[in-house]
Amino acid sequence: MTQLHDLRLRLLVQQESERIADSQPDQLDLSVVQARCLCWLALLAEAHEEQASDAERRGDVEQAMGWFADSMRLRDVIHVVSTIEIPLPDASDAEGGDGIQPSDGDAGPLAA
Repeated sequence: MTQLHDLRLRLLVQQESERIADSQPDQLDLSVVQARCLCWLALLAEAHEEQASDAERRGDVEQAMGWFADSMRLRDVIHVVSTIEIPLPDASDAEGGDGIQPSDGDAGPLAA
C-alpha cells in the first residue's frame, strides 16, 4: 500500500511539474511554483488526516498514529515552504529589459 502511495505521489509531482513547465515555457515564476506546492501539500496533509481518522474508527491505533505523524510532517513542510522568500525581479526585468513580457492571460496558480 505504501509503494502505491509513493508511486501516486511521484506521478502527481511529475504531472504538476510538467504543467508548470508547459504553462510558463519562457520564464519560470517561482511564486507560482511555491503556490502550487502549497496547494498540493495542503491536499496531501488533509488526505493523511482523513486516513488517520478512518484508521482510528477501525480501531487500528498504530496505523492512525502513522497517518497522523505523516500529516504533521506535511504541516511542517507547508510551514517551511510558506516561509521561503521569493526574490522580486529587478526593476529592469519588470520593465521588460530581458525581452520577456508577463502573460496577462495567466489563470493563476490554481489553473490546471
